[in-house]
Amino acid sequence: MAEIQESGNKKGGKSKQKKMTVRVDFTPMVDMNMLLITFFMLCTSLSKPQTMEISMPSNDKKITEEDQTKVAESRAITLILGEDDKVYYYVGLPDYNDYTSLKVTTYDADGLRALLLDRNRDIVAKIKELKKKKLNKEITDEQYDEQAIEIKGVKTAPVVMIKATDDATYKNLVDALDEMQICSISKYAIVDLTEGDEFLIDNLKQKGALTGQIDESKL
Repeated sequence: MAEIQESGNKKGGKSKQKKMTVRVDFTPMVDMNMLLITFFMLCTSLSKPQTMEISMPSNDKKITEEDQTKVAESRAITLILGEDDKVYYYVGLPDYNDYTSLKVTTYDADGLRALLLDRNRDIVAKIKELKKKKLNKEITDEQYDEQAIEIKGVKTAPVVMIKATDDATYKNLVDALDEMQICSISKYAIVDLTEGDEFLIDNLKQKGALTGQIDESKL
C-alpha cells in the first residue's frame, strides 16, 4: 500500500506549497509471492529422468559372431538425414550393388513415423495397452515404468542408427529424435556418416550409374 503524507502551513491567509511524502508498502506483494511459490510447489511435480536400454554382447559361447550379425541385420534400420528435409534409409546391411536398396522418405506422419511404427508395431501395441491400464488406474506409475522398460527391452526390438549429412539441419536431428520417442524406439544411436553412405546417396541420385565403382573391402 502507498501512503501519502501532506504537510503545509498557512500564514497570513496564504498557503505554502504542500510537500508529499510517498511510502510504498511491499508487504502485500511479498505475501502474494509466497502464496504463488507454495501453490506451484504443491501443484507441480519434478520430471523423472529417462533411461535408455543398452544391449550388451552375449556371453554365450555357443552363439557365433555370424549368428549375432544376422540378428543385428534383421533389426537394424539406418537413417541418413539429408538435404531439403529428406530422410534416406535402408534396412539391415547396405547393398552397394543395388541403388534401389536405399529409400527416401520425409518427416511427415506418413513418412518416417509410419516406417518406424511398422517396424515396431508389436511393441507400440503393447505400450498403448499399458497406457490404458495406467489411465484407468489399474497400475501405478512405478509399475508402468517397470513394465514399459521390460517391453521395450525385448530382443526383437529394432535398433536405429541415425546419421547426418552436411546438408542436414539441427532441426532435422531434433525431429528424428522426437520420432524415436513417439514410436517407442528405445534403442538408437547417433553415429558418423561413412564413405559408403555417401556413395549410396550419390548412386541413388544418379540412378545406379556409380554401381561397381566402389571397393567394398575398404568400407
